Amino acid sequence: MRTRTILFLLAMVMGCFGTGGVASSFGQAPEEDVRGAFLTTRSKPVEKSSPSASAAGPIRRRPKTARAKAPGSASVGGGTANTSVTVGAKTEMETEGVAAEKSKVQKMGLGLTLFTRDANGLSVRADPSRVFRSGERVRVLLETNTDGYLYIFNTTDGGKPVMIYPNAELDEGGNYLQSHVPFEIPSSTAREERLRWFTFDNYEGAERLFFVFTRELLPFVPTEEDLVNYCKQGEGKCPIKPESELWMKIQTELSAPVRVAKSERYGKAQTTIEQDASTRGLGLSKEDPEPSVVMMKASTEANILVAMLELVHK
Repeated sequence: MRTRTILFLLAMVMGCFGTGGVASSFGQAPEEDVRGAFLTTRSKPVEKSSPSASAAGPIRRRPKTARAKAPGSASVGGGTANTSVTVGAKTEMETEGVAAEKSKVQKMGLGLTLFTRDANGLSVRADPSRVFRSGERVRVLLETNTDGYLYIFNTTDGGKPVMIYPNAELDEGGNYLQSHVPFEIPSSTAREERLRWFTFDNYEGAERLFFVFTRELLPFVPTEEDLVNYCKQGEGKCPIKPESELWMKIQTELSAPVRVAKSERYGKAQTTIEQDASTRGLGLSKEDPEPSVVMMKASTEANILVAMLELVHK
């Protein structure tokens, strides 16, 4: 069994995406109200973020109100990363604020769109169930309906998982997402064309990408300065391998009940608005293109949502 790992260092280490074909694994049958519930929290067109205000790009570091840290440390790593790092904790004031806003909490939602590169070099919407061939290129665009934190894990042919986002070499190690500000991986603004796409190589197999969206930082997983400093400690420290307990929780959440809406409008080119929103940190409005797949938790009590794409390459 191959143990090649796909690193979302935006392919800085590897220019190819090792295996492909996408089969979605998004839970229960679609419901008509899911897409509407997800899109209703997008801003009205007149309220859209000003391009000049976001020209510097998206901010992936968590807000100052969530950056207070409590004394203590936590181990990371699943056997290969044993160093302790400090992790974030809520202040008493912030906890009280969360309680006060409890009635306004949104059900967690995650939108996902798969793009492939066509013969003209354009990004076009791709069918998540298709099989990919060597040389084809793909990119994923994510959108959430509430603020939170994104983690991406990868397994190759059923092998051990590794965390490929957050990444010490991307976004200053941050992984904070603002609601309806899309996130693309790899980035279309990477310095080189080969780094802007995942390219399927000549090896058949299956890559599984686990997108973990949470309201709070995951325990025992460093981010921002903690992640950067941890990875500097020596070769082999990163990418981080999640602890078995955390990975079991992610697997459990993957099978948790969710409501799903899917679109079959494939082949349409990505709009300039979508690209600008993801690369400049702009919020999408109700009139902008919708994600191909939308998942939503059934309860506002849920604090984690997990989606998985299996990429089958033949």
